[in-house]
Amino acid sequence: MKKETWRFIDSGNCSPSYNMALDEALLDWHSEGKIPPTIRFYGWDPATLSIGYFQKVEKEINLDAVKEHGLGFVRRPTGGRGVLHEHELTYSVIVSEEHPEMPKTVTEAYRVISEGILKGFQGLGLEAYFAVPKTAEEREGLKNPRSAVCFDAPSWYELVVEGRKVAGSAQTRQKGVILQHGSILLDLEEDKLFSLFNYPSDRVKERMQRAFKSKAVAMNEISSETVTMDMAKEAFKKGFEEGLNIHLEPYKLSEEETQYVVDLAKSRYESDDWNFKR
Repeated sequence: MKKETWRFIDSGNCSPSYNMALDEALLDWHSEGKIPPTIRFYGWDPATLSIGYFQKVEKEINLDAVKEHGLGFVRRPTGGRGVLHEHELTYSVIVSEEHPEMPKTVTEAYRVISEGILKGFQGLGLEAYFAVPKTAEEREGLKNPRSAVCFDAPSWYELVVEGRKVAGSAQTRQKGVILQHGSILLDLEEDKLFSLFNYPSDRVKERMQRAFKSKAVAMNEISSETVTMDMAKEAFKKGFEEGLNIHLEPYKLSEEETQYVVDLAKSRYESDDWNFKR
């Protein structure tokens, strides 16, 4: 059977506003039929704290710490919790809800898309698998996350290695298109991450950080060899091709497309109205 060809964009390290604007633009262009389904890899310059669409900045985020660490700050168009984008490969997948291979439910579509990430980890010699909450209590816990930190808890079909979460993803559906993007951790500065959120007390912070250690892990903590960014890109590109049974064709944005993204970044993702609206 002939494999479907999707677009592949490696946009390198970009500003937080540009990263979110490009994901949104790809969603729009795909909904308008201008581009085929697309997978994108990217990084962040500067390192950035992104927050979920529904998060409350004042209540949850320590903005002084964000400034002290010289981090960027942006609100994502997707849900989920706070993510420190630093030593990671970030990916996004843009595909129509009507695509014949895409299940109708969010969790099942999430599993299909994440198959590409699973294969990527396996290509790097890591025994990754999907976590599925088993008990009613675990399922309930997913609906009411106690923590503002994204990697604090596996959700449906979250990818885990040796029982700990290794990749965090979020999904939105707009204009008939699925946008799923997420972080694949190479390394993690835990103290820095935990300094970025507000806690009721130091004791709570310490308890959460201790619990976090048992739930989340970066690739290079468990890999027998150091995984570089180039190795990760190669493995996960192959992983997506294998996991989704597609061929990825590299693509560079035109000047006109780039300008559209720059304008959107400025008008939305650099605006206080967007980033601090809750």
